Amino acid sequence: MKRFDLSLYLVLDRDLCGSLGMVETARLAVSGGVTMVQLRDKLATTEEMIATGRALKSALAGSGVPLIINDDVEAAVALAADGIHVGQDDLAAATVRQRVGPEMIVGLSVETEELARRVDPSTIDYVGIGPVFATATKPDHKEPIGFDGLARIVAVAPVPAVAIGGVKGAHAGPVFAAGAKGLAVVSAVCGQPDPMAAARSIAEEIERVRR
Repeated sequence: MKRFDLSLYLVLDRDLCGSLGMVETARLAVSGGVTMVQLRDKLATTEEMIATGRALKSALAGSGVPLIINDDVEAAVALAADGIHVGQDDLAAATVRQRVGPEMIVGLSVETEELARRVDPSTIDYVGIGPVFATATKPDHKEPIGFDGLARIVAVAPVPAVAIGGVKGAHAGPVFAAGAKGLAVVSAVCGQPDPMAAARSIAEEIERVRR
């Protein structure tokens, strides 16, 4: 049985993390309450992804927080990462599952109800739904869906969902009200002066909303 907690899902961004770096940002953020970490670096080579992934695995060791690799199946397999996340334009989800085996967590980005309905729960473990809002961290994103769109897509998705795209701690209420299991954050933690405090603030808001 795969166990993972989508409630506060950190997607790392090399540029936003700046001089602090992705590894130290992740370490501090996990101390503040982040429950999953995704390494996303579209400009990195597979070798660079593996090197950063190894450093992240070391930083997260003992925390119980899964490390998810974005898009790069080869890196995910080489690292024996906890999971892989792919988009609609990446390798087909069924192929990804075949490559990574049955134990790895597989996440998939979905932007519409139709895509959510097509999700095969024997292949995909969770979906990332969005963008909820426009976001500068992914300039090529699809049209923002808002909270109403989020709720509609969550309703037809056969697996747990995490909301992504400009979401911050203040959005925890409507995100959970829409049926999502968590928030995927980028700039709300990456690039903040104190990633631990930023993560803790969001985690506390999530806890308040869930109560």
